[in-house]
Amino acid sequence: MANILVVDDEHGIRELLSEILNDEGHSVDLAENAAEARKARAENSYDLVLLDIWMPDTDGVTLLKEWAGQGLLTMPVIMMSGHATIDTAVEATRIGAQSFLEKPITMQKLLKAVQQGLVREPARRPAAAPVSAASPVLVGGAAAPNAAPMHMQTESQPMAVSPAYAPVAPVAAPSPLATGSQSFDLDKPLREARDEFERAYFAFHLQRENGSMTRVAEKTGLERTHLYRKLKQLGVDIGREKKSAAAS
Repeated sequence: MANILVVDDEHGIRELLSEILNDEGHSVDLAENAAEARKARAENSYDLVLLDIWMPDTDGVTLLKEWAGQGLLTMPVIMMSGHATIDTAVEATRIGAQSFLEKPITMQKLLKAVQQGLVREPARRPAAAPVSAASPVLVGGAAAPNAAPMHMQTESQPMAVSPAYAPVAPVAAPSPLATGSQSFDLDKPLREARDEFERAYFAFHLQRENGSMTRVAEKTGLERTHLYRKLKQLGVDIGREKKSAAAS
């Protein structure tokens, strides 16, 4: 069991993460802003901190920098955001963040990131690390050149090339068009069953629309940005589905 601090200004996210982590046997404290996080850090010793980047009073990167400067960054910190840029992520890692969780956060990627964070030594590098063009940052599975190494955790693969964060190959969704029908295991937990259905659902539309993201977005009622994020989160291989559609 670990002592974990969750810092996020959204009540729903705090409650969701707390419920999941409590079910795993961890002790969880909650803070809705940087002020509460400072107070909690001063009064307690934590094994891990989940820290949101965008908060109304003080953003997570500034708080991370503050802790590093005061010698309080003695525990692994996992940054969280649904809108972070590569530059923000790289800056957080240079300061000392262990990894990054992209919102929306599913139970599977949360537990994986927490497990990996708890077995790693906390970063103690307040000084900026040199940028290496040979070490790409991966955001949502896409490589960005000329970026510093980054332990970025996504649904299907981490954001850094690191032995402790070995990439997990995305799961190719079964194609309803290729199999004729798709069955689902209803004995699975709700989240897993839902992810399985959504993989098949989006794979079906990708093949039917010949890989056109514009038409798939229209058919499913999602914005293109949200659709790309959803497909990456589910591990749907867009390139593979396009090839399957072309072959059929």
